[in-house]
Amino acid sequence: MLRSLLFPFITLLMTTSSYGQGDFAGLARYQADNALRTSKVVFLGNSITDAWYARDTAFFENNSFAGRGISGQTSEQLLLRFRPDVVNLKPETVIIHIGTNDVAENTRPYSEDYTVGNIASMIDIAAQNNIRVILASVLPATGFSWRPALGDRSAAIVRLNERLKELAEEKGAHYLDYHTALKNDRNGMDKEMAPDGVHPTMEGYEIMKEMVLKALR
Repeated sequence: MLRSLLFPFITLLMTTSSYGQGDFAGLARYQADNALRTSKVVFLGNSITDAWYARDTAFFENNSFAGRGISGQTSEQLLLRFRPDVVNLKPETVIIHIGTNDVAENTRPYSEDYTVGNIASMIDIAAQNNIRVILASVLPATGFSWRPALGDRSAAIVRLNERLKELAEEKGAHYLDYHTALKNDRNGMDKEMAPDGVHPTMEGYEIMKEMVLKALR
């Protein structure tokens, strides 16, 4: 139990260290595995995706899904690694799930337009390579333990998700509304769903799993 709760934060420390060595986008993380495989579906994201693969590996492997999450990452980092971690795997579908760390200002002050622009660019690259896009909403959160000074950013997440839904409609992508499925009455997540308010428990992932499988069908 303790390991599962600490996993996203341990990974964050590890990946932050790699950025300091010049690998800002974490390109080295999946380089070896990318050279050995293709995949039907790629899950691209941050620690929420990273932890999902680590905790439910069989779900990914049994379905020929590739987990390409890196803890702590923002939309600009996903855009930088979109070609090696998505396009080169020749998937039918990519699930883009990013935005929490943009709002949390992990790499720069938050700009909604900048985040949406990065995600739009990823969708455009996918379209050019005949890859279907499922665009997931940012999960509910009322605060970030690693950025407590930012206070409650739940309203910013709601606004960003509204923009992402509009973007999906504009680009012909499927919008996957995790936020509505997981939120409480404060636009956050309850402790049993996410003990730290950001990273889901397996109960949360099971809800997300059913939504993903329905969208893929």
